Amino acid sequence: MRTVSYDTPRLRLQLELEYADSTRETVISDASWRCTLDGPILANNEYDGEEYDARREMPGWATAGFKADHWSFAEVVKAPAGMLSAPMLNPIRVTGTLHPVSLTEPETRVFIFDLGQNISGWCRLRMHGAAGFKVTLRHAERLNPDGTLYTENLRSAKATDTYTLKGADQEVWEPRFTYHGFRYVEVTGFPGRPTLDSLDGRVVNDDLEIAGDFTCSQPMINRVYRNMVWGVRDNYRSMPTDCPQRDERQGWLGDRSAECRGESYLFDINALYAKWTQDMTDSQKTNGSISDVCPPYWSLFSDNVVWPSSAVMIPGILLDQYADAGVVARQYPGMTKWMDHMATFMTTNGLMAKDKYGDWCVPPADPKAIHSKDPAQKTAPEILASSYFYRCLKLMTRYAKVLDQADDVRRFETMAAALKSAFNEKCYHSDTGFYGNGSQTACVLPLAFDLVPANERNRVFQRLVDKIANESHGHVGTGLVGGQWLNRVLTEGGRADLAFGFGTNTTYPSWGYMVENGATTIWELWNGDTANPAMNSGNHVMLVGDFVIWLYENLAGIKSDPEMPGFKHLLMKPELVAGLNQVKAWHLSPYGRIESEWRRENDRVHWQITVPPNCTATVSLPTRDPNLITESGKTLDKTTSVTLQHLEIDQAILEIGSGTYQFQFKP
Repeated sequence: MRTVSYDTPRLRLQLELEYADSTRETVISDASWRCTLDGPILANNEYDGEEYDARREMPGWATAGFKADHWSFAEVVKAPAGMLSAPMLNPIRVTGTLHPVSLTEPETRVFIFDLGQNISGWCRLRMHGAAGFKVTLRHAERLNPDGTLYTENLRSAKATDTYTLKGADQEVWEPRFTYHGFRYVEVTGFPGRPTLDSLDGRVVNDDLEIAGDFTCSQPMINRVYRNMVWGVRDNYRSMPTDCPQRDERQGWLGDRSAECRGESYLFDINALYAKWTQDMTDSQKTNGSISDVCPPYWSLFSDNVVWPSSAVMIPGILLDQYADAGVVARQYPGMTKWMDHMATFMTTNGLMAKDKYGDWCVPPADPKAIHSKDPAQKTAPEILASSYFYRCLKLMTRYAKVLDQADDVRRFETMAAALKSAFNEKCYHSDTGFYGNGSQTACVLPLAFDLVPANERNRVFQRLVDKIANESHGHVGTGLVGGQWLNRVLTEGGRADLAFGFGTNTTYPSWGYMVENGATTIWELWNGDTANPAMNSGNHVMLVGDFVIWLYENLAGIKSDPEMPGFKHLLMKPELVAGLNQVKAWHLSPYGRIESEWRRENDRVHWQITVPPNCTATVSLPTRDPNLITESGKTLDKTTSVTLQHLEIDQAILEIGSGTYQFQFKP
């Protein structure tokens, strides 16, 4: 795949200076500016690395009075097309520094630093030696069995930085115009013998505010969660990328359509994803088509439904999590244009069948395969595309209501009803109780999107449970599409224990299997230790699915009410899964910090909740005896801060306002 280039860098600057005596001066970029190719940076490329020769440095070049008469005049070029606008988010910065945990020498004068963590960024090097020494750094995620660097999964990316010494007493250098995805660094040409203090790993990503944390009493889930946090963080680069190490690093839309909801609990992603949805609109074709990759550095206008549907789904997630209706309003014309374009592909039987990638990377039985070739595990295009297009129609109906577009409300409602009817007529098998071939994802999507008639939901759900038990044997059996809804569907159907099993499994395929095999992020493939190197990134986000969402919303019980979005009103309903004795989480919402911590003590559950100022919460306590509920030691009839709304089967539904609460109850 050829990466699209958007021409050479250009500068357009207007600097307005106001002096102490109130005089003003304006400096603009024009033909009087000077430039040179004689500086120390000889080459740089995000995939290949940076070459730096310190002997060519020009001390003082950026200070007043520097003589640059021998530099060339800048070339005046045509200004970039498009609208000039301010950046929408904080820049990419060094956001952390890691010290190596080990240093080995697998071959003579070949030194391998292990940072102990797969990161996105570069290295800071410290050394002392004679001028002309050339130090080379190569980066990789894994090692070969003999301890040397494993680079097969980088494809054509060189991931190599070089530094030529100038001969100073102490030289400290780090690149500026590249980045790598790596845990291990091979250093050759080092003057003398390096020590652990000779190198640091510099973590580089969009500088987003941390928005939450999660821990529980299950060590494997904690480890999986940390791997997911690192993987998400490593793939923020002014857009959410798929990987940071090989010659790809693209903004694939389908990977994040629902998974980004989980990201919002980890980092403040509102500005980043608002910017990314703008990228989608900016690159949209006049007929409404949206590329599967945005910005379209890989131009993939395939007109499938599932991947570009992120352009419709993400604004809804920003609305839920941040109450940001502005993104919905800004993106609405582009979303409508895409929906109208895709509607032209509806089949004569009322379905949508435009799908390209399938349920990408269903776990294969073959340890070397990328995804399953078993027909029973594949989901038909009309199931995937119709389900996702229906989801988009329901979201567009919601957006039209928010924006008071009455005609569009009726239009999208009519289209959704027709598609739902056709879907159930053509795809549902009433004799067997499932859609299509009954694959796991063919069960998950209709359940998640409310396509299943109420009287048939239990049959479809039981088919899903049976497939998990007998086909994937308690392990994840969907690809990235079904995986973005899987855990929530299981929990809503009363089987949160299966989702808990996904998080604690250590055999293939599972996140725990990755951990047991040395992963510190999430692999691209469930069999990332054995599969084809060309599709074997060690740092991908697509297989995270909705697990982070499940941890916060279902285990910790922190969820925003879509009717009062942005966590103005919380829906707090924790799942007290067997095998779990404690959960602790916090999330920084637009209104302030939300906290939830529950623990079992003997036959009681203690649950501490903090609701931010000006917010309310509906709290569901899984108990059969509301008379044994206490808050801060008082029974409910003795407290004025808690209102018992009603009782459901095994649930007491309470209403609370802002503040901190200490509930005790018997489950």
